[in-house]
Amino acid sequence: MSDADGSDAAARPQTSMRILACTPLPDVESKSITTALVHFPPDAFTPEHRHPGSVTAYVLDGTIRSQLAGERTGTYVAGGTWFEPPGAVHLFAENASSTEAADLLAIFVADDNCGPLTIFK
Repeated sequence: MSDADGSDAAARPQTSMRILACTPLPDVESKSITTALVHFPPDAFTPEHRHPGSVTAYVLDGTIRSQLAGERTGTYVAGGTWFEPPGAVHLFAENASSTEAADLLAIFVADDNCGPLTIFK
């Protein structure tokens, strides 16, 4: 479907993220928890990036392929989950289907202010 290096990424649909909530953690100084919905249109691709904090991803529907540096590519269906430690290099994420959309819930624990949650290479 794609090259993991994203060489065909410009020709593919991009994912979109909608912040649902950002709340300071009262028991962890200067950290917030942010919940976001990430939508993958059919054939969508997200190139190499990282996040400033910890991330847990939970697939709501569809099938998503994802790979962190140093790990094998994973294929996740509805109910599947993965964790990304702070600063981990996320090589790519993509919708495994060219006909059906996919969605995931991303939960970030990062510095206060709910700043940029995705940092591209």
